[in-house]
Amino acid sequence: MNQQQLTEKAITLLKQLISIQSFSSEEDKTADAIQDWFTSFDISFTRDNNNVYAKNKHWDDTKPTLLLNSHHDTVKPNQAYTKDPFLPHIEDGKLYGLGSNDAGGCLVSLLATFSHFYASENLNHNILMVASAEEESAGVNSLRGLLPSLPPIDVAIVGEPTLMNLAIAEKGLVVFDAVVKGTPSHAAHPNTDNAIYNTIEVLEWFKNYSFEKTSEALGEVKMTVTQIKAGSQHNVVPSQVDLVVDVRVNDCYTNLEVATLLKKEAPCTLQERGLKLNSSKINKDHALVQSGIALGRETYGSPTLSDQAALTCQSLKLGPGDSTRSHSADEYIYVNEIEEGVDLYIKILEGFIEQN
Repeated sequence: MNQQQLTEKAITLLKQLISIQSFSSEEDKTADAIQDWFTSFDISFTRDNNNVYAKNKHWDDTKPTLLLNSHHDTVKPNQAYTKDPFLPHIEDGKLYGLGSNDAGGCLVSLLATFSHFYASENLNHNILMVASAEEESAGVNSLRGLLPSLPPIDVAIVGEPTLMNLAIAEKGLVVFDAVVKGTPSHAAHPNTDNAIYNTIEVLEWFKNYSFEKTSEALGEVKMTVTQIKAGSQHNVVPSQVDLVVDVRVNDCYTNLEVATLLKKEAPCTLQERGLKLNSSKINKDHALVQSGIALGRETYGSPTLSDQAALTCQSLKLGPGDSTRSHSADEYIYVNEIEEGVDLYIKILEGFIEQN
């Protein structure tokens, strides 16, 4: 099968995936469709819950491994949709449907790329293709939960919409629950320790706080207060104000370092919800990145999270589509973006894994 036929088959699969409801933890039918893809190419595969993965035909345990990964779960469609989210159709070159951009276009392009290289001999890396579940919910049966069952991974391409530019770094995330204390009282009585008024100074501290280390690829750590909750009735001064703080961590810090620093310095009580979603990066001089640069692709740092956060190896985020369309109403991807995605994935891998 030539590349054009492979691309047409990938677009057909994407239409099929769009037509199947596949919210996180409900991806069994899209997993079936991905199994059918592998079967149609006579590719052996393994299914673990709703994760489906396969190794290249000439796997060699003595060689390093390149992971190709993208996800087939979606968020639920928002109320602003004007089109049927499960009815794939093309208008003006745009393929509409839930999950078309995030991350169906990436997934089918990677599946086509893996199938292209599946039977190749004398590659300098093994290729492991993983179509993963529960990415949107970071669930227990996501890529993170699957990793212990997979062979060691040396480098990865994570398929997310980047306009096929090279996201060589990705910010991590730590969410904190903050508590500002005060003295509860009746609103009619004097109170110099009103928790709500105390919060003014705390909010100013969060607004003005600056982390010392700035990343070349990701810029500064970004800290944002995103939620506030206090009080139960008009005549009662509450004993505390609850805040939620969202911190996007650059690759100069680990999540643990950020949590330790903020809990020491913040003028309120802080408790992190978790530390697993660390930042990710790949060296700009890595051969995989250089292969993309040689094809005219730009490098940048991504502020959004993906399954890269589950990986400890160097990883590159790369895929067709535009991140700004993700989780939007009437989601779409251009058909020619998928065509370009397959072509560029193949060319980048040719420059990286094929022996000369």
